[in-house]
Amino acid sequence: MPIFDLAGVLIHTTPDRHAALRSFYVEALGLTPRSDRAGFVNFELGDRRLTITLHDRVDGPASDPHRIMVNFEVADIEGTFQRLLEHGAPAIRPPSPEPWGGLIATSADPDGNIVQLMELPD
Repeated sequence: MPIFDLAGVLIHTTPDRHAALRSFYVEALGLTPRSDRAGFVNFELGDRRLTITLHDRVDGPASDPHRIMVNFEVADIEGTFQRLLEHGAPAIRPPSPEPWGGLIATSADPDGNIVQLMELPD
C-alpha cells in the first residue's frame, strides 16, 4: 500500500526537559494543545499532529539538531520570530526573503531541534 499522507511528527525528549519543550511550543509558538498530560503534549495542525513525548533512548538535547527541521507556516513571520526571541530561542536566521517569493526564519527549541518559520507570498 502506498503512503499517501503524513499523519504527524513526534519530538522525543527526556522527563527533565519536557516542560521546557511544552512551554516553548505553547507559549513561544502559540500552539494549542489537543491532548496534554505528564510527559506528553499533542498539537493538531490541520490534518497533522505534532507530539512532544518522552522516550527512554533519548538523553539530553539534540546531538545533531540539523537532522530534522520542524517547519511552520505563519502569517506574521516578523512577529512570530520576535516572540521566539523573547522566549529565549536563538536567532539562527532572521526573517529573510527567498527566491520563490516567501520569507524564512530559523531558530531552535529548548532541546536544540531546528524550528523554521515560513511566510508564503500573497
